[in-house]
Amino acid sequence: MKRRWIAGAIGVLAVALAACAPGGGASEEGGKAGGDKVTLSLWSWRVEDVKAYEKILAKFEESHPKIHVEFKPFQATEYNNILATGLSGTAGPDVAQLRAYGGLQPLVEAGQLLPLDGKVEALSGFDAKLLEGAKGHKDGKIYGVPFAYQTLQVLYNKKLFGDNGIQPPATWDDMIAAAGKLKAAGITPFAVAAGPDATWTLPIVHEIFGNARYGSTKFRDALLSGEKKFTDPDFTASIKLLKDLEPYFPKDVVAVKIPDVQALFATGKAAMYPTGSFDLAPVLAANPSLEVGAFQVPPPPGSPVTTPVTPGWADGSFGVNAKSAHQPEALELVKWMATPEFGQLYASELKQLSAVPGVTPSDPLLAEMAKNYAANGAPYTLLVDFRYGQPNGDAVFRDEVQKMLVGQTDAKGVAESVQKGVEQWFKPGN
Repeated sequence: MKRRWIAGAIGVLAVALAACAPGGGASEEGGKAGGDKVTLSLWSWRVEDVKAYEKILAKFEESHPKIHVEFKPFQATEYNNILATGLSGTAGPDVAQLRAYGGLQPLVEAGQLLPLDGKVEALSGFDAKLLEGAKGHKDGKIYGVPFAYQTLQVLYNKKLFGDNGIQPPATWDDMIAAAGKLKAAGITPFAVAAGPDATWTLPIVHEIFGNARYGSTKFRDALLSGEKKFTDPDFTASIKLLKDLEPYFPKDVVAVKIPDVQALFATGKAAMYPTGSFDLAPVLAANPSLEVGAFQVPPPPGSPVTTPVTPGWADGSFGVNAKSAHQPEALELVKWMATPEFGQLYASELKQLSAVPGVTPSDPLLAEMAKNYAANGAPYTLLVDFRYGQPNGDAVFRDEVQKMLVGQTDAKGVAESVQKGVEQWFKPGN
């Protein structure tokens, strides 16, 4: 009797210990050793991509029959806090979609992610510019497999251009003349939003029109070394461009929301849409018959850079929870995410630019954007380098530009506010 009681107690203890084991929301299904099937939890901020990811992940499961992946998305605006909370305990994901650059750092500094150096060999072939978004800012280790990159340019309605005798502009003056002609015809030239939900797009619009004007990569390098500041005349002039272009934006632009501008462009009420490659799919989903082209903005007068540039950045990566109870399986998943098979599926199903080397977008317009970035790529400076502290430069910039558009400040004031904000934490040369 005593032996039976001891055996029973050991069994109960074993179950209790298993229940307390650190996990990442994963479970094991099946019976005997060797026949178990592991379920991995994959968290994301892309609620709109559920069906696409289910299709993509089904391909992974075909070649990894002992692993099932459960895709669990959250609202993008709530994701950062949800992920940080999940990773700090034992109920987080096994694999997580990670923000890039400064958005990644809190998780790295908290030790919540598994470094992938030496564990995912394919990362050695990735574009170094895109890998920067997945690295620890201080230790330089890689914490995620980049899944996409975004490029910035102007989308345009080919029919509206043709109907109004307009060609994609070769010079800045061509672009302004086209905007004037469209406005005279009752068409909004540029679909831009600056409403409360859309201020995050203002630095993007600035990059599209102003990257060449402030000096692009060379100016960014000078900022990082301390040779120049955001109050530099070229950067101030690049901000003023937005105020100069305001007459060609929608009326009362500071009240315009993102769905409004997408609808303006999709329905042919606006001819040009300065935005990222990420907006191509939503626009075409809203109007599949829309004929869309894209162009790089010609450098404005006075620009230190005299050829058009395509700003871009790494959109994010997939990393492994340091507390996952199924790290070997989680590593198998992120290794697969570094393969051309995943990259091609991602590009095709989501109409996005895959970060995996060698993947060519099937969509010709995305392929053109990728080609432009490869030939004339430039960093989105405020996002890539100035989101590592508080207040972050991107956030200060967007709020100050909105104030400029309502007449509460000017370009010089915006530049001074950005410089004052970032110098609270940014040290040149570090």
